[in-house]
Amino acid sequence: MEIREHIGSRIGFIMLAAGCSIGCGNVWKFPWMCGQYGGGTFMAIYFVCLILLGLPIMTMEFSIGRAAQTSPVKMYKVLGNGKKFWSAMGWICLFGNIALMSFYTVVTGWIIYYFVSFLRGTTATLGFVSMIQNPNVNIIFLFVTIVLAFVVLCFKLQSGVERVTKYMMIALLLLIVVLGIHSLTLSGAKEGIAFYLIPKFSKISGNVIVGAMNQAFFTLSVGMGSMAIFGSYIDKNRTLMGETINIIVLDTVVAVIAGIIIFPACFTYGVEVGAGPSLLFDTMANVFNNMTGGRWWGSLFFLFMVFAALSTVLGVCENIVAMVREITGWNRPVTCVLSGIVLFATSTTTALGYSKLHFQPFAEGSAWLDFWDFLVSTNILPLGSLVIALFCCYKSVGWGWENFVKEANAGTGVKVQNWMKPIFKYFVPLAILFVYIYGMVTFNWK
Repeated sequence: MEIREHIGSRIGFIMLAAGCSIGCGNVWKFPWMCGQYGGGTFMAIYFVCLILLGLPIMTMEFSIGRAAQTSPVKMYKVLGNGKKFWSAMGWICLFGNIALMSFYTVVTGWIIYYFVSFLRGTTATLGFVSMIQNPNVNIIFLFVTIVLAFVVLCFKLQSGVERVTKYMMIALLLLIVVLGIHSLTLSGAKEGIAFYLIPKFSKISGNVIVGAMNQAFFTLSVGMGSMAIFGSYIDKNRTLMGETINIIVLDTVVAVIAGIIIFPACFTYGVEVGAGPSLLFDTMANVFNNMTGGRWWGSLFFLFMVFAALSTVLGVCENIVAMVREITGWNRPVTCVLSGIVLFATSTTTALGYSKLHFQPFAEGSAWLDFWDFLVSTNILPLGSLVIALFCCYKSVGWGWENFVKEANAGTGVKVQNWMKPIFKYFVPLAILFVYIYGMVTFNWK
């Protein structure tokens, strides 16, 4: 059965890949990590990680996907020079995508719930803690998220996820411009922007570097095949480093403007910038509840959040669907129904993790969300990125530098240059390995 589909246009590819990258990592996780790790200090390290680590890894992942013309579950085997151990990496990619969606779909459900609450004007009783401890809210909006995603994915690639994501991304970009301009008119805008964008290099620490690297990989969705699948859907008319730059720029613009929306509001209304995961929910709900016209500004803000979150859910779930189809040979509708059921089951652990299914994997107060996030953000993404670097740069263990450069540079656009080889081959894997080991040693296990 022929199941390889293709994206209809270059803009469709950019929007779809950017949509997969732009999501909760940009507008939920990035702002609260930035708040906790010192604002501008975290931003500076994050930008360095995007350029020196994110750009090479995403270019390599796109190249593997386009060269293999298959999903991540088989791409390493196809290009791995007959080495059988590469087959296992494909299965790790499938598990990683499922693990990511096992908490990401729940967070998306929270965002949809807040959007609906602001739209209805029922925000007086909103609260992050009360929401996550309410099993009915969590299960209902998790179900809504799963159904929305897999209904779209039931259609063919071009008429389903590509078309929907393209429109959502355009709406998202328009919304953040409006919200960002409005936020700059607030009285605390100057203090908020100073905290957010001016680095204090005395605050740089190992934990800040670890957090910035993991966030760079998380926001770009690299390391477990989420980008490779889109590489397999495109032609060879454009070089892959050029397309990677376009996607990273879009991703970074959204992340930066998300902070411009949030931090001036925090300083205007005297709320805590280091509130952690609840920053987007409790803090911003409090801001909008005390703002003139707050119901409508809140509705616009959480609509922007819904578009951002759903674009990633669609992108990653498309990856899961593609992998399952190549393993089983099933058609899209059957694959979508069964994949949706499995994801709903695994995501239920997170949805009920603060009410019915208590599980404390690490420090006091940790739950299923922290467990899934630990597997993905702290382990699978950085280690998967390390594997990609080794696979593309060393023919003795995988595909090799010459094959990678030939594929990456096919077409017109920015090309991988010879002077970049030491960065790709030595700096990237060594930096990832060092930061990963440091992060594991300093992780708050208890």
